Formats: sequence, C-alpha cells, structure tokens
Amino acid sequence: MTDTRRQIAVPKGTTLFQPGQSCPGLILLDRGRIKVTLTAANGREVVLYRVEPGGMCLQTFACLVEGRVYSAEGIAESDLEGELVPPDRFRARLESDTAFRDLVLCGVANRFGEYERLIEDVALTGFGARLARVLLRLAGNGAEVHASHNALAMETASGRAFVSRRMADFARRGLIDQHRGGVTITDRAGLERISAEER
Repeated sequence: MTDTRRQIAVPKGTTLFQPGQSCPGLILLDRGRIKVTLTAANGREVVLYRVEPGGMCLQTFACLVEGRVYSAEGIAESDLEGELVPPDRFRARLESDTAFRDLVLCGVANRFGEYERLIEDVALTGFGARLARVLLRLAGNGAEVHASHNALAMETASGRAFVSRRMADFARRGLIDQHRGGVTITDRAGLERISAEER
C-alpha cells in the first residue's frame, strides 16, 4: 500500500494561513507551536490560542468541516514538523480511522474548554490577575519574558495603555523588572498570588 501521508517541515516565522484563505488541510504537529491571532477592524490584535503537538486548530477544523475560509492568522512560532492531511483525506480519515477521529474530536473538545477559560478570564477576572497569568505562562519555569507591551496586550485581549500602567505598578511593587527586550520576574510568588486572588 502506498503511504499517502504528507510530512512537512516549516521554519519559524512562516505564515501558515491568513484571513480569506482557503484551507490546505489539517496540520498534525510532531514538533513546534503555531500562534493563531485575530485582528479587529480597528487594527487591534488578540491571541486566540496556540497549537502544539496533540492540539487542534479550531479555525482549520471549521474551514474543513464547513468549507469556510480562514478568519484568523496562523504563524509558526517555532520551527514545525508534522503531517498535512489534505481536505479530501481529512474527511476520509474521519470516516475510516477511529484513532484519527478520536484525536480530532478530543482536540476540538479541549480547545473549547480553553475558550471557556478565556471567556471566564476576560469577563470575570480582574486585569491584574490576567496579566500576571500571562507573564507566568510566557516565562515557563524561568524568569524571563521576551515580549513587548504590544505583545502582552495581544495576549491579554486588552490595550497597550492598560498593560503599560499595570506593568509599571508591578515594577513599583517589586514583582518584575522591565528592561529593553522584555521583563524579568523578580517575585514569582507575588505574581502567583495576584493571578489566583485578584478580581
């Protein structure tokens, strides 16, 4: 039997899709991360989600299932390796490949769970808590966050002015140190308290 799987390798910074484009297929990542962003009519951008190995892109799923074009932009945030499942193979595999179908449906369900948490953050959580969570997530296990105020505004679904004011407040409280190119977290425990308690 001929192997019809199409392996791909994409360098960091590549635009994978953008608004108005038709979908070339579903990318199943083995390595790397895709950032999916939405731009409003006023030019403001927000990060919708990131796709990592085992994750699912809802934009791509909707395009494949409903025949729509993309409304958001997807960029390779790191070098990518994986498999591209073309639209015709996507439908065939959904029907015949139980493991593939389970992977897709579980990925979609997990992504909806993330959307629920995002809505809760934006609607029910104070901005300080939201910003603290983003800083901690971007820092990972380290202390450095390589992101501008504009980038943090995208991550928190807010404006740059809100970010700048709250970052200055965090710095005054000794939680962070701002410098050219990013931020150093100087009081991780303090940020964690804010992320958990502030409303």
